[in-house]
Amino acid sequence: MDDVHQGSGVTPKLSGLPSRKLIAALRAAGFREAPHRGKGSHTALFRPGDPPRLVIVPLRKTLPAGTVRTILRQAGMSREDLFELLG
Repeated sequence: MDDVHQGSGVTPKLSGLPSRKLIAALRAAGFREAPHRGKGSHTALFRPGDPPRLVIVPLRKTLPAGTVRTILRQAGMSREDLFELLG
């Protein structure tokens, strides 16, 4: 079983989450591509507001749990917010 999906009563894990899924969840939360951030191995996403949020997501097949936690903290989101957006 893929550890990023919710099971029956099992708390999903952050490790092994592909960056494309994290980026999709951030977009669903109102983040958009940040202008003038160049190209490369990372994607910059921005959400205006008070406070405005900028997060940098490395483009990887799988992200370490610590990286996902840091990105969520920068985005002002909880783990529960993430898994709700992932469905």
